[in-house]
Amino acid sequence: MKAIVKPTEKLSGEINSLSSKNYTTRYLLAAALSEGTSTIYYPAHSEDSDAMRRCIHDLGAELQEDNEKIVITGFGKSPKPVKELNVGNAGAVLRFLMSTATLCPEVTFVNTYPTSLGKRPHDDLIKALEQMNVKVAHQSGKLPITIYGGNPKGGKIQVSGQVSSQFLSSLLFLTPLLEEDSEIVVLDDLKSKVVVGQTLDVLRQAGIQFEVSEDFMFYKIPGNQKYVPKKYVVEGDYPGSAAILAAAAVTNSNVSMLRLMENSKQGEKAAVDVLKKMGVHLNYEGSTLQIHGNQKLIAGEFNGDHFTDAVLAMVAAAVFAEGTSRFYDVENLRYKECDRITDFCNELKKAGANVEEKQSEIIVHGQPNGVEGGVEINAHFDHRVIMALTVVGLRSKKGLIINDAEHVAKSYPQFFEHIQSLGANVELIK
Repeated sequence: MKAIVKPTEKLSGEINSLSSKNYTTRYLLAAALSEGTSTIYYPAHSEDSDAMRRCIHDLGAELQEDNEKIVITGFGKSPKPVKELNVGNAGAVLRFLMSTATLCPEVTFVNTYPTSLGKRPHDDLIKALEQMNVKVAHQSGKLPITIYGGNPKGGKIQVSGQVSSQFLSSLLFLTPLLEEDSEIVVLDDLKSKVVVGQTLDVLRQAGIQFEVSEDFMFYKIPGNQKYVPKKYVVEGDYPGSAAILAAAAVTNSNVSMLRLMENSKQGEKAAVDVLKKMGVHLNYEGSTLQIHGNQKLIAGEFNGDHFTDAVLAMVAAAVFAEGTSRFYDVENLRYKECDRITDFCNELKKAGANVEEKQSEIIVHGQPNGVEGGVEINAHFDHRVIMALTVVGLRSKKGLIINDAEHVAKSYPQFFEHIQSLGANVELIK
């Protein structure tokens, strides 16, 4: 599918924010790991969360869903023995379930996206699992990956957090179910600590006990615990909403977004602070976030590790700011669905933006009068790239044609429908 994005001066209206993908996937897993029945209200529907639904069902969870909620009867620490699991292109789902799969005798995670998820490394989690009496067969850390489990052991576990915090989250979901107590030490650095905070939030809600150091680098997890069946309510999603907020920021706009909590633990809530520093007027009224854009933005310097999944949308806004913006500590963007630094910057340059890349930085020389556009560009099968390029297309002089735009469904299937409802001039061609 191609998205033809045409210049758009004004966005206005109200939309119900997408439900949080990160919380949905974590609640689904916590519910599956319980031995009773849990209810999740307003779960997200995306390729990622649907992959988690599919895989926990394959592992033995019972799921019933209507328009408001999903009811899940879990398998606890006794999943059904399955030979294969297909997570599609969902990296977080793969990583979370690699640990859960150690409760099965033998599971192979198949490689159905060789040019995307199939290229991403998982060595750090594999090394941690091998410390736990688990054998893993893999292709230099990449898919297909076969887990030979059945009897994982707790104890002292070391895991690197330098590439992704998802490896740590994966272990945190598994270790409470093991017979032994566990201590997890995070080596090197820990990327996206705020996302680990979401994992810990869900574990607490599920009745799991643990101790964590102030810097999130050390954990004590008692063994022989059980996940408590619960009722969970999914809040609005800041990572997806960041693109809508950026689109409103670069146009003349008056947009309200429902179900975005001011006290959210989602790291991407920092996108609100980024836009405020860029001169955009935003304010909360209860659980509604209002944004007023007037096309006047100011450049700034931002630590992108605090809001990983909103960085590309904020870079897109910075393309039109007065001055030079710098997004630093973002090297982990290179290990996503595509290389979100090199690939994204290359597409921005085609559109006429003035950007530079370093190993862990994106530097944007803003062009307040807009970019030229008028070109066909590639999204590299990456949902975040698609949404960010759409923002750029709205302020381009000649519009943009974005190829493979259907991949926005990985996290935000309604993205184009929502932005069109606000007045964006976007045409979709299948």
